[in-house]
Amino acid sequence: MKAAVQATFGSPDVIAIAEVATPVPQDDEVLVRVRASTVGVVDSLARRGWPAYARIHFGLRKPRFAVLGCDFAGTVAAVGPAVTRFAVGDSVFGTIAPRFGAHAEYVCLSEQAAIAAMPANVSYAEAAALVDATALCFLRDKARLTKGQTIAINGASGAVGTAAVQLARHFGAKVTGVCGSRGADLVRKLGADAVVDYTDADFARSGQTYDVIFDVAGKTSFAHCRAALSDAGIYLTTAPSLAIALQMPWTARFGRKKATVAFTGLRDAAVKRADLLYTAELIEASAVIPVIDATYPLDRITDAHRHVDAGHKQGNVVVTIT
Repeated sequence: MKAAVQATFGSPDVIAIAEVATPVPQDDEVLVRVRASTVGVVDSLARRGWPAYARIHFGLRKPRFAVLGCDFAGTVAAVGPAVTRFAVGDSVFGTIAPRFGAHAEYVCLSEQAAIAAMPANVSYAEAAALVDATALCFLRDKARLTKGQTIAINGASGAVGTAAVQLARHFGAKVTGVCGSRGADLVRKLGADAVVDYTDADFARSGQTYDVIFDVAGKTSFAHCRAALSDAGIYLTTAPSLAIALQMPWTARFGRKKATVAFTGLRDAAVKRADLLYTAELIEASAVIPVIDATYPLDRITDAHRHVDAGHKQGNVVVTIT
């Protein structure tokens, strides 16, 4: 099968299309013919091996994962004899995180892994763009966001940010999206009640307070945002750091304002599968819609990585595999 492979860390040019062995499903496994996958910030980190902490998972001296890509949508090509949940021809979507390998024509995973039937009202590219449950995990499980609360989403026009705006709106919160001017119209269209252009103003210094601040972009800090939190507010970030590692246990015990980071890709497969089923319900009800900034064929995956590295994408970057 064809796959996008890398032998060293570096720029997008380290990725090449090569022929690799097609996986063979074991008794309880499903072989999926990948139709679409996403290229995201995590793929960029894994490819570069930078910042340094990234190499703990991605490989110290050389890439641990030759083929990147976690989220996918496609069709079941083969099943093991013990598989009961899926049949050949089924359209599915899912993730193999924290493993990689979806930037290829096939992926193989257990039927008990994070895989579910794909909603019929979206394409493969759209389904792949909606797999990531980072926003759902942070807003529903960590912040426990409820109707009437206020939330500021920093990085609202990116892949996780666009999902977060829609979910926050679905949960009934009053949403302030923080992004650049280029993404402002999109963020409003997705349901934000207000939009702050970070190049013009600092949302954390405006005098407005929020029950939840979700720093998707990882560009601010709990210390910087603390004054903008309500008395029992919570600061969420996707970016691990020494500061948040110390603040999280401290704020859990002292004071009412909390700081939290979560590693959503490391959750149990059963939890991720439940998230996929919930996401499918939201998709079928049109409560969330896919946001795709650009689509590239597999043989142009280096261009997809360059697009992500540029740092100004709106929504997801998708790779189609035909």
